[in-house]
Amino acid sequence: MSTRAHVKSKIKVCKPVFHLQDKKADDGVLTNGMIKSAKRTGQLSLCNRGLGTVPEQVWKIDELVLEEQKNVDFAKMGSDNWWTSEPLKSLDLSSNVIKEIPSTIKLLQELVTLKLHDNALTKLPPEIGEIKNLSNLTLYRNKLTALPREFYKLVELRYLSLSHNQINKIEPDFGDLVMLKSLDLSDNQISVLPPGMGYLVRLETLNLSHNQLTELPPDIVNLRDLKKLNISHNKLKFLPAMGELRKMETLEANHNEIESMPDFYGCSALQELYIANNHIKELSEEFCDQMQHLSVLVVRDNEIEVLPENIALLKALKRLDLTNNNLNKLPRNLGLLTQLQSINMEGNKLAFMRQDVIRGGTDRMMKFLRDRISDEIVSDTRYTKDDWPDKYTLKKSQALILIGKDLTAIPDHVFAAAADAEVHIVDVSRNKLPALPMGVLNVKETLSQLILASNNISAMPPEISQCSNIQFLDLSKNCLADLPLDVADMKNLRELVISNNRFSKIPRCIYALENLEILLAAENQIEEINVSSDALARLKKLAVLDLRNNSILTVPPELGNFTHLRSLELMGNCFRQPRHAILEKGTPSILSYLRDRIPN
Repeated sequence: MSTRAHVKSKIKVCKPVFHLQDKKADDGVLTNGMIKSAKRTGQLSLCNRGLGTVPEQVWKIDELVLEEQKNVDFAKMGSDNWWTSEPLKSLDLSSNVIKEIPSTIKLLQELVTLKLHDNALTKLPPEIGEIKNLSNLTLYRNKLTALPREFYKLVELRYLSLSHNQINKIEPDFGDLVMLKSLDLSDNQISVLPPGMGYLVRLETLNLSHNQLTELPPDIVNLRDLKKLNISHNKLKFLPAMGELRKMETLEANHNEIESMPDFYGCSALQELYIANNHIKELSEEFCDQMQHLSVLVVRDNEIEVLPENIALLKALKRLDLTNNNLNKLPRNLGLLTQLQSINMEGNKLAFMRQDVIRGGTDRMMKFLRDRISDEIVSDTRYTKDDWPDKYTLKKSQALILIGKDLTAIPDHVFAAAADAEVHIVDVSRNKLPALPMGVLNVKETLSQLILASNNISAMPPEISQCSNIQFLDLSKNCLADLPLDVADMKNLRELVISNNRFSKIPRCIYALENLEILLAAENQIEEINVSSDALARLKKLAVLDLRNNSILTVPPELGNFTHLRSLELMGNCFRQPRHAILEKGTPSILSYLRDRIPN
């Protein structure tokens, strides 16, 4: 027999899988110190105590008088006096293994917050409906299958979470909880929602994901204050018209069986739409017309075959995910979405786009799309240079596209028609224009993208600054050697392309463009990189800087402090340091190399 002494384990079990305490042990968890603190603050936490039952004194805590308080000096005032104690307003019983809540819960009439999540509750007592002031109730991660009819008397509830239970039915009485602002019914077994849900007009957040819903009740559009709606992971085939949900900002409808986009006309606040893993076959022109304020669109893993030409109307789009669809071509205007920060196209059958471009990241793909715009337009022979686009075409596309027409001038009446149509894109690249067509000033109020690439322009007029709303300006492949100082007034400019010109230095006006994020200046004759406090250092938002194939003799080490740069291109210049091997490693390595060489 072993004579080794028994050693007490030092392992502390925070939350037992099986309840090892008896009723007496559970009652002993509530100490006099806890009671005293609860009566002083009105708050009691028994979270993660391994409780299988709730200590009896919890329900009677408002009437309890401790022994030490029975003989007191009423003349001696203090914050701990029982006659000035707070009624219990917050009770936390979460993260235990409690299976039942007794009827005596009704004694806590002043309770405002009750946390019962992460337990083993299979039912709630009818008496819970008598706690009239209850505002916040968490019941997620239990084993509830239904709610008692009395539950719906809790008309002061603002925040209710019932997720990760086994509830399969919601009563029409749910509509009586009219003060609800946040409701989480996710991860249950609900197959039908009652019509009464439409009465919850104060709801701002509604989560119905991971259920068995096959349709939404028509009156769900009555939730006029709703900001976030999550109906992912259900069996929905159809969504009602969403136009009445005018405050909705985020809609998640992933992993359903939806076959077409709903009507979003009127959803002017919608910014993020997630509708991946469905059976959607197209994005319609009406959808693009309605969603001009959208910033995130995730439609991956659908069956989309074609994107409409007017997708350029989604001018606020920052993220577009079209992964794993049936696309074989892309609309020419997709490359004009200047605010796109992320675009995903993997898993499509895009024969015209190489896989290395698709996998090369957003910047490379957008450059490819913009370069291709002209090639696709040239092959479009719907009109000649004398057959200018009509007002209907301009209004529908909100773009004036005249690419590759060998134009040396553009009549003013064309820009007048564009102004009436409120176009925001003008693309006159691949022509023979000797100067900026001054008719562009007719659309200066609405113009956000101006593309003048591949012309014979040798100087830009100061009047270009009047187009103050431009965010994307492409002047590449011209004969420019400088830009007017007035360009500094174009404060909304986010992307500027001056590649393939005759610049010997970065124009001074560019350093005043405080919102500039992308500067492409490759294929020029630039000799220096000015990183001083009145030059590049002023561009705090600059993320992409392309200076390839210039005449730069030295790279200042201080450029390494520009850690906000996501992409820095310096290949094809005259300097010896950094060497080619460093440049090939990418932007982080280049910046690190330069920082290491800054003099102490």
